[in-house]
Amino acid sequence: MLLTGAQIIMECLLEQNVDTVFGYPGGAVLNIYDALYEYQDRIWHIRTAHEQGAAHAADGYARSTGRVGVCIATSGPGATNLVTGIATAYMDSVPMVAITGNVNVDLLGLDSFQEVDITGITMPVTKHNFLVKHIEDLADTLRQAFQIAQSGRPGPVLVDIPKDVTGQKYEYQKQQPLPLAPPPSPSEECLQQAAQMLDKSKRPFLYLGGGVITSGAAEEARTFAKRLDAPVSESLMAQGAFDAHDPRYMGMLGMHGTKTSAEALHNCDLFVAVGTRFSDRVLCNAGLFARHCPILQIDIDAAEFSKNIEVDLRVEGDALEVLRSLLALLPQKEHPEWMQQVAVWQKQYPLTQTAASGAAPKDIIETLDRLTDSNAIISTEVGQHQMWTAQFYKFRQPRQFLSSGGLGTMGYGLGAALGAQAANPDRKVVNIAGDGGLHMNCVELATAAHYQLPVVELLINNSVLGMVRQWQKLFYGSRFSQTMLDTNTDFCKLAEAFGVKAYRIHNNEEIEPVLKQALAEKGPVLVDCWVDRDVNVLPMVPAGASVENPMLEM
Repeated sequence: MLLTGAQIIMECLLEQNVDTVFGYPGGAVLNIYDALYEYQDRIWHIRTAHEQGAAHAADGYARSTGRVGVCIATSGPGATNLVTGIATAYMDSVPMVAITGNVNVDLLGLDSFQEVDITGITMPVTKHNFLVKHIEDLADTLRQAFQIAQSGRPGPVLVDIPKDVTGQKYEYQKQQPLPLAPPPSPSEECLQQAAQMLDKSKRPFLYLGGGVITSGAAEEARTFAKRLDAPVSESLMAQGAFDAHDPRYMGMLGMHGTKTSAEALHNCDLFVAVGTRFSDRVLCNAGLFARHCPILQIDIDAAEFSKNIEVDLRVEGDALEVLRSLLALLPQKEHPEWMQQVAVWQKQYPLTQTAASGAAPKDIIETLDRLTDSNAIISTEVGQHQMWTAQFYKFRQPRQFLSSGGLGTMGYGLGAALGAQAANPDRKVVNIAGDGGLHMNCVELATAAHYQLPVVELLINNSVLGMVRQWQKLFYGSRFSQTMLDTNTDFCKLAEAFGVKAYRIHNNEEIEPVLKQALAEKGPVLVDCWVDRDVNVLPMVPAGASVENPMLEM
């Protein structure tokens, strides 16, 4: 059938089973938004307050579902406002398709009004991007974009479409989504070597990364941990891949990981890393990481092998396929002395926290965890509250935790929460934020109110840029340069101005009754929790130190 380019975009989205998109209209996407009006009964468009919020919402939609998130923005500043969200998705391997408008084809390269080379700008932070200059290429390009975003190691793809292309007409024929490119498969020899290493180990350490969630291998990872009889640690991106209530779970490893994980790393005889890229926040000092034992790394992306640390055996492949193959080769192992020692460390080094005034972040998050039975979808901004969330909320399932790990994007969490809530209307979604992050994205409270998305904005309000201030306290002689947030913002009044109900917590006694009220609300709600500015994130590994020797106090 003969359709406009904009209608072809809609039909291609429907081909990919897209039911929700996030965006903001503008001149170069007028044709697209006119088509969205026509297709509004099949595609739900959520207009965010800012294009960056749309990118983060598409990201949250994708992380919480495993499906591709879609965002739309106009040319020029609309497109560039997406870039931080695209880079966030790229660093954390999130499948996303960003559709941008541009000026007419004959105006490209002339510094036209609201023109920018968005494909050039986003080249380093996308898996691939496209500029569609001919309408006959439009449908196939969009189909390819979705295929690339989901194949192998997922990531964002940008499709830039000039306005005149969206207005032209062309014959459209419906097609099924393209098959995903098959992941690499490890050789039988490689699998046998890995199985021998696993069978020989007496004190194995199993470390899970975000790739376990991406590949859908959480159940296999849990079975593998039991078969290997190993303790388990996770990266920030892997929260929920292993049930935090399981006694095998030791908490995170890395700069703000647990002392138990550090002791297990120091004493293990085999380090097994699945679906992780060994970021600097995990390794800390790469030259001092696991020097005493062999490292077995399983990853779908060959570029991650020996990029940040040398490993003894590389197994390239999808985590799900590799774990299934290894389970078929590995007999049931028993390491009672090793597991008993881990249990001793867990009792010896619990995560603790004291607060001189206000409400304690640990108590806030642990109460939230209990009231939601560890089953809420939790997003965060970036900073101290992000680490406290990973430490104290006991995630049970994959795709519960949404946070910017690689790029560390302040302002990410609220948009991500909106995307997750739109995708999961029957789930409780909570964004745990700092006051610095909320200052960056508070406009998205208007989006929550407009669409009555019942997100809980849980504000850990310590009136400082907490993580940066913590470093200033430790390494810069307590010279708190520009980290005191003395703005006097009344966040409850701000929320109410946007149409969001608000509560405040002043001390520990108020935590449970206020959180119960907030969680019972049918619409969006903000909870302003007053927290002592001198509460620090501990344990902590200082820059240049070994991850095996974290600081337990400051």
